[in-house]
Amino acid sequence: MSVEPLVTVVWLNDHLADPNVLPVDVRWYLTERGRGKIEYAAGHIPGAHYLDVDDDLAAPRGQGPGRHPLPTREHFAAVASRIGITPGTHVVAYDASGGAYAARLWWLLRYFGHERVSLLDGGWPAWQAAGYPAETVTPAHAASSFVAVPQPAQVADATAVERLRHHPGTLLLDARAPERYAGQIEPIDAQAGHIPGARSAPYAGNLRADGTFHSADVLRARFAALGADAANPIVCYCGSGVTAAHDIFALYMAGRTDALLYEGSWSDWSSDATRPVATGPDEVAP
Repeated sequence: MSVEPLVTVVWLNDHLADPNVLPVDVRWYLTERGRGKIEYAAGHIPGAHYLDVDDDLAAPRGQGPGRHPLPTREHFAAVASRIGITPGTHVVAYDASGGAYAARLWWLLRYFGHERVSLLDGGWPAWQAAGYPAETVTPAHAASSFVAVPQPAQVADATAVERLRHHPGTLLLDARAPERYAGQIEPIDAQAGHIPGARSAPYAGNLRADGTFHSADVLRARFAALGADAANPIVCYCGSGVTAAHDIFALYMAGRTDALLYEGSWSDWSSDATRPVATGPDEVAP
């Protein structure tokens, strides 16, 4: 039985007593390691477990391309088993950043063969704004035996991106902030700029001012303006393959369920001085 990719805080509050619904807290901050776990300990949605992008949702740096390589099948299976995910579990991922990091868990679960996963629209801020309860204890769930089955066709590496960017049907989307795409700033990676031919599609553009997602129609129009309707394939990247999943999720909401993730993203591309780099703003940035 399929689940809705996006659920509201009202829906989650109404389903908290369902043993098959499992909220998962993915609050994370790029330059403040450990802050998300501290915030989780101070208060979270009842029944929610915490997963950390660095420790749980990525392999250690150097064990794959970029700053956040995909976790191995064994590592992800152990993480999912630890928090009790079974084939019947409906995971609801949330964060405090409009789904920017929760989307990594949404994408990884689907990549490893578990499609019963949704994002919580508006995340933790929406839950608090609605006045719903919070707790500070870590829930006690029986461990499971999660079987991770990778879907490698959902991933592109640097070699594939170099080939595909010359293909006239390819749409390469950069989910980073416009100033990083343009090369005006680069706070963490080896070079500033973007992959030549990529279009700027900052993940924040998928959200309303209150941190909830735009409607499917608005998202469809956004990506159509970037050429998504005629594109095949669509490849999304960001700094390290985390927030690119937000664009993949938004494309999914807009009806494009086939977008690929460039795993290493800009942190991988920019680490090789022989790869070409472009700078400047997107000519048609929505």
